[in-house]
Amino acid sequence: MAVRQRPFHLVVFGASGFTGQFVTEEVAREQMDPEGSSRLAWAVAGRCREKLQRVLERAAQKLGRPTLPSEVGIIICDITTPGSLDEMARQATIVLNCVGPYRFYGEPVVKACIENGTSCIDISGEPQFLELMYWKYHQKAAEKGVYIIGSSGFDSIPADMGVIYTSNKINGTLTAVESFLTINSGPEGLCIHDGTWKSAVYGFGNQNQLKKLRNQSNLKPVPIVGAKLKRRWPVSYCRELSSYSIPFLGADVSVVKRTQRYLHENLDQSPGRRLHTWSRFRQNKID
Repeated sequence: MAVRQRPFHLVVFGASGFTGQFVTEEVAREQMDPEGSSRLAWAVAGRCREKLQRVLERAAQKLGRPTLPSEVGIIICDITTPGSLDEMARQATIVLNCVGPYRFYGEPVVKACIENGTSCIDISGEPQFLELMYWKYHQKAAEKGVYIIGSSGFDSIPADMGVIYTSNKINGTLTAVESFLTINSGPEGLCIHDGTWKSAVYGFGNQNQLKKLRNQSNLKPVPIVGAKLKRRWPVSYCRELSSYSIPFLGADVSVVKRTQRYLHENLDQSPGRRLHTWSRFRQNKID
């Protein structure tokens, strides 16, 4: 049976949102050919055509590409309308999902993509969502021959690739890594996006559910190699950095642990590269 050609190679879902606007601009920049036109057929998707059009117009102006809005498709769909998600998924090879918090809005997109044979990438930093999607949909995605890839942004590419890079470069066996995220504030203080804030708050408030999910998975523990790192207090002073730090509540530990499990069980690599993540805050002074 012939495979139906899909009109778009990729679709940015939630393109008019806070993060989606940056993703749209970056996609437009990265897949531009030397003549200034698009290499791939792609589209933006969301609830409001006018907002999506404005996002494309702003990206076109910033990149100096006046023809961009006419090169990119627009798909109208809503997270609360499964039929519209199916229609979006049927038109794409890959969906870049920028609609969060994912614990509330992520699963319908994952489900629609798998049912319609479409791969899905997101930028979730929510461990409970990531692990739940794996246990619920891994087998179905494999049967469909599609990929569901979470945490494909700040959470958690630097952490995951950083551990692998360090392991490859170190002269010996890497057993554990501590990472510190420095958050700089300006003279007016700090601010955080509403979606990121909600993800953090609900993640912290539902830690018991995450523990329950992990207990139900019945995974065989990955062997521990080397001595354990000394446990730090929730608020601790790091002598190496001369600053206080608190635990980082993102998805880095969850993602790194799953990667290390895969490398050990499938590629027979040394197990036990444990990751401990911390955040520290610093105010930038303006002279």
